[in-house]
Amino acid sequence: MTTNRRALLGAGLCMTAAFASRAGLGAMPAQTPVQVQGCEWPAASGELRQYACDWLPVAGALGDDGDDRAAASRDFGNIVQRPPRAVVKPASATDISSALRAAGRSGQKVAARGQGHSTYGRAMAEGGVVIDMSGLNAIHRIGADHIVVDAGATWERVLEATLAHGLTPPVLTNYLGLSVGGTIAVGGIGGSTSRHGMQTDHVLELDIVTGSGEPLTCSRGSNADLFDAARAGLAQCGLITRATLKLVRAPERVRRYQLFYQDLASLAVDQRRALQADRFDQLQGAILPDGKSGWRYQLEGALFYGKASPPDDNTVFASLSGNRETAVVTDLTYHDDALAFAKLEALLRSKGHWSNPHPWLFTFLPNVNAEQLADEILGRLSGEDIGQLGRVTFYPLRTRASGTPLVRWPEGGVAFCCNIVHMPASADPAQVDRLLANNRLIYDRVVDAGGVLYPVSALPMTPQDWEHHFGPAWPKLRQARRRYDPLGLLTPGYNLF
Repeated sequence: MTTNRRALLGAGLCMTAAFASRAGLGAMPAQTPVQVQGCEWPAASGELRQYACDWLPVAGALGDDGDDRAAASRDFGNIVQRPPRAVVKPASATDISSALRAAGRSGQKVAARGQGHSTYGRAMAEGGVVIDMSGLNAIHRIGADHIVVDAGATWERVLEATLAHGLTPPVLTNYLGLSVGGTIAVGGIGGSTSRHGMQTDHVLELDIVTGSGEPLTCSRGSNADLFDAARAGLAQCGLITRATLKLVRAPERVRRYQLFYQDLASLAVDQRRALQADRFDQLQGAILPDGKSGWRYQLEGALFYGKASPPDDNTVFASLSGNRETAVVTDLTYHDDALAFAKLEALLRSKGHWSNPHPWLFTFLPNVNAEQLADEILGRLSGEDIGQLGRVTFYPLRTRASGTPLVRWPEGGVAFCCNIVHMPASADPAQVDRLLANNRLIYDRVVDAGGVLYPVSALPMTPQDWEHHFGPAWPKLRQARRRYDPLGLLTPGYNLF
């Protein structure tokens, strides 16, 4: 290393130590050099800018690597575009800490990007820094009842690793192409949520880099305030780098039942009956566009079992009023059933719909007026709005199964998921604008009626909206934000603060 290079590195580390001292964090260890492409941080001093360029894994700044910046300016929603100034591709949590400390010195906003599956720019940082977590995807350890995994790993990768040991996470999202860190940041809902809560309820420990660049490990017994702020906290206090997750024994097979109904009221009666009787291991349902009559109403239940003890179909159908003649029964291995959404993804990609805008809206309705609200929502939609391959999900779940403080539910022990999954056949901007405006009207109606947003939805939200959303949990989240991200750098796409 040349004398000038040593002096430059020393100057950079001294500035880092000074920042850490002011933040009460202590000195930062020396970093391993990482290859850099096209770096410029204009808000920093000359020496610090050079230090950042030479010692941070920054790719694609100011268009020198257009592909990286272009990818980070879009997401699955394909509704908003917010190009960052730089994209960081970390090789370790230490790299993330370095990036956040440098961002703090230069006043750059920062967002972590997992698989880019948000729908309204939540993982974007316009003019700031996006940290691409996809390279941090290692499976570190699988024990008898837990797994240690990097935050950038997908749930499909987790499942493949755990099934080799006969184990599974208690709750899997319907689509397994999402990252572990991404779903923990919002809650993580799946078919088993009614029995086992959200994915956040099965997190044992998290490694996090706070907004100040400090790496911390947190759990229910250590740094508990950060643990509670990170789970379903929309990445406002720190970026998850590693997670220890609970595992349970995996079932061998899944028998899935689909029953169809003529109206929403009949569907809801049977769904409540099945929920009360614990008829299924997974209970879901949907309202599907039907060109002939407008809508079709579907109950979907699944039972887990071993090879030697399949469910009795007559017992399952007993006391359910759905049309038995049109019922669909499928039987798959647990692995194949969990990956079933991949077939729909392939179909959507083949028709070009996967890359179209997805102005989705996810809500939880109060049990007491769920049908009335769902009817009002349907009255604001058409089959064309939803798309031939879209749906409105509608099903009840027990909210007491979830104990994550920042996961919000309507009052009462049961809520109905009501999610508008738009799959429009075109990318017409006028249609997208109309659907976004409709989302806002539906959201306001749902909230006025006691419902709650699931915060992966495509609609603009104000800080006042978020304060109302989090309700009594808001003061603790705000306090954690001030403690762990005092400069307010993290995850600006939600517009919380």
